[in-house]
Amino acid sequence: MRPQDVIRRKRDGEHLSREEITFFIEGVTRGTIADYQISALLMAIYLNGMNDAEQGMLTEAMLNSGNILDFSHIAKPKADKHSTGGVGDKTSLLIAPMVAACGVCVPMISGRGLGHTGGTLDKLETIPGYRVDLSATEFEGVLQSVGYAMSGQTAELAPADKKMYALRDATSTVEAIPLIVASIISKKGAAGLDAMVIDVKVGSGAFMRQEARAETLAHALVRTGNALGIRTRALLTDMNQPLGRAVGNSLEVKECIQLLRGEGEGGAQPVLELSLELSAHMLVLAHVDKSLAAAHERLQKIVSSGEALECFRRNVEAQGGDPRVCDDPDGFLPLVTETFKVESPRSGFITKVDTAEVGHAIAAIGGGRVRIDDRIEPTVGFVAEVKIGDSVRSDESLGLVYCRDEAAAREAAERIQSAYEVGDQPLSEIPQLVKEVINE
Repeated sequence: MRPQDVIRRKRDGEHLSREEITFFIEGVTRGTIADYQISALLMAIYLNGMNDAEQGMLTEAMLNSGNILDFSHIAKPKADKHSTGGVGDKTSLLIAPMVAACGVCVPMISGRGLGHTGGTLDKLETIPGYRVDLSATEFEGVLQSVGYAMSGQTAELAPADKKMYALRDATSTVEAIPLIVASIISKKGAAGLDAMVIDVKVGSGAFMRQEARAETLAHALVRTGNALGIRTRALLTDMNQPLGRAVGNSLEVKECIQLLRGEGEGGAQPVLELSLELSAHMLVLAHVDKSLAAAHERLQKIVSSGEALECFRRNVEAQGGDPRVCDDPDGFLPLVTETFKVESPRSGFITKVDTAEVGHAIAAIGGGRVRIDDRIEPTVGFVAEVKIGDSVRSDESLGLVYCRDEAAAREAAERIQSAYEVGDQPLSEIPQLVKEVINE
């Protein structure tokens, strides 16, 4: 079998066999198939798609391209959450300790921010000393002692995905649903999960802006996850405005700690609300609770009693961070006091937000990356003071840009101001946070 034979069949719209897919992915992993041939197959898949069987076989081959973590000796259900990414999307920092405190093992393999979206690893690294480069032994040790561990994808986990992901970005095939599904599920499957909840964002700050396409992706993720033996559920959630108030790494960690401490302001509550909802689905899929109502009740007690905060504190300490950050985030996180006000250009009602533009504005002043190896400035960010549907007066603050460089802050503020649309009439309907739950 030759790579060009596999490429030709998919180019011509034919269905690939298990042998063809396995052959190709093994070649990607070993380095025996050239980048231009991998790129050709990626484009053929982008143009002609894959059926469910092909998608499942591709995911399985990528999953098996490296090591599969085995936590079967840990006598707890294993569950995780994945988000397709957004602006201010910080739920992992709440979900992991909340679900772990309920007796579920949460091996969370996370990523870094790219473009307008933030990354969990970048947020965690703002905690002094916190390590996300854990070895497999260290990762397992933290899992056993705390109940959850947070780490990046190692070279040994789904290595075929790492290669293909880089080429997808370079060949404009990132949006291909079969490739998205295989990338997400292969990484999560390699973590040895029993259950998984996927947060598929939709709206102006999402990877998938159109609801119909986001729904197609969600169904494909659920079908593929279930076919591989991982109990999988997806939620379509709103990303038409930043989630919560804070955008920017240190500011988002501070917001999460405040929520775990019961101190979050009103505008931050959607972060907790969505985290509780996703966590409840995880508990049901992990067979900890039989109903969402029972799961919500359990989680509310875990948060209000301080058990979730204590679990977060133990994880910070176990991964090398300074646990005092949980008591005094302002004193231990890299934060700046210099702010620049984003003023409303007119009186009216907030009717629309170009959420991706808000993310890009903060990324441009150091809060994000254009390339994966770019260095991030953890202190910069934006804290929103209004939500869609709120009334505003001319010159009233829409929020504050945090940045030491006044010129950069002014530029970001201008971009964010243009991202907020102020209309004359109030909205008849405010976007729902959770739009749909998909089980198959």
